[in-house]
Amino acid sequence: MKKYSLPRGTSDILPDQMPLWESLESVSRKVFRLFNYKEIRTPFFEETDLFARSMGQTSDVVQKQMLNLAAQKRDDQHVIQLSGLSLRPENTASVVRSYIQNGMDRKENLTKLFYIGPMFRGERPQKGRLRQFHQIGVEAIGPQTSAPFLDAEVVTLCVRLLNDFGVKGFKLKINTLGSQEDKENFSKLLRKELAHKRVELCQDCQLRYDRNVFRILDCKKKECQKIATAVNIDYQYLSDDSRKYYQEVKKSLDQLGILYTESPHLVRGLDYYTHLVFEITCDALGSQNAIGAGGRYNSLVSQLGGPVVDAVGFALGLERIILARDAGEPGKQSGVDLYLIAMDAACQNRVFQMMNDLRAKEISCEMSYRLSSVKSQMRAANKARAKWVAILGDEELKKNMVALKNMDSGQQTQIRQTDIRKYIFDNTA
Repeated sequence: MKKYSLPRGTSDILPDQMPLWESLESVSRKVFRLFNYKEIRTPFFEETDLFARSMGQTSDVVQKQMLNLAAQKRDDQHVIQLSGLSLRPENTASVVRSYIQNGMDRKENLTKLFYIGPMFRGERPQKGRLRQFHQIGVEAIGPQTSAPFLDAEVVTLCVRLLNDFGVKGFKLKINTLGSQEDKENFSKLLRKELAHKRVELCQDCQLRYDRNVFRILDCKKKECQKIATAVNIDYQYLSDDSRKYYQEVKKSLDQLGILYTESPHLVRGLDYYTHLVFEITCDALGSQNAIGAGGRYNSLVSQLGGPVVDAVGFALGLERIILARDAGEPGKQSGVDLYLIAMDAACQNRVFQMMNDLRAKEISCEMSYRLSSVKSQMRAANKARAKWVAILGDEELKKNMVALKNMDSGQQTQIRQTDIRKYIFDNTA
């Protein structure tokens, strides 16, 4: 019989790993509350054109990595039409689509949203790069969001999350692309500087030279990186207003004590960025060292048919955070509060009733559903990481008592069945 395996580029999150994932999500939600961000959940798939328009037709994600859905025939009369839809490769476009569709601009001047969930890209799988991966991200959107203080807040929020996650040794790099007009001047500058080196670029970058020259700065091939880093970028493409805006962002970050490095060659690989862009890396991850990235995208909402409003956001990769944070440290799986043991068949029905009564009172419980020896049930209690064990025999059943054992100290005492919940709460640190 055929044995089925995981699809390539995916992973199971097993029970002993879940406490760490739950902890990261819990920490995230706590921090987001402090910064007044509200959760949004968008579909796992959207119209393909939404991603193409937002990320850019020439982006590597759209050109090479989109996972598109195909039409499927149900029977001779009906067809499930799925063509023209793609699994989301990132969530900014989906959040912006929801912002527009639900008229959020009419409800508040500043909409602050966060999301946690899976994304999908048809990449060549390797460590830290999967075809299904998970991101935590934020988007701040509204007509009053083009303010250096908000840029600084979003970067600070990103750094706060990583610190609270326990990630060590990460580095923050920032840059500015300026306004849309500045960005066009920047692209002309890059073409001029790279013209004499064009033939030495990889085939992809030779195409990028005409289609989107910024992508050359983002190429991962060493020869292209060497050529790109040799380009002298001195912010001559910036207008006075953009230069002032960038200085204000840096001033705010300095006031907040956020450490960063300016990286003039940092552009990010998506079309929608303007003004501030930033990236966070961790050398412990090796070649795939990016943990997260973000920036400002002032034109995207209007480009997708919405109002003229500004926006800024970021996304962090959960798998990479875990790799950077862990260094082999797995999450400790939590156990149940109480494991109930029946000495014989006569006691088993009462144990089952007690277990469900205690669950209704917020005590997590477990039992053996098939009667076995006390020794075997104690082994099961250990595997369940039970903090307490309640043993019910004939004598306890007659007196409405249980023998309650603390699994850490080994201390055992007889108490009334109705007092189990109070006793556990009173004696648990």
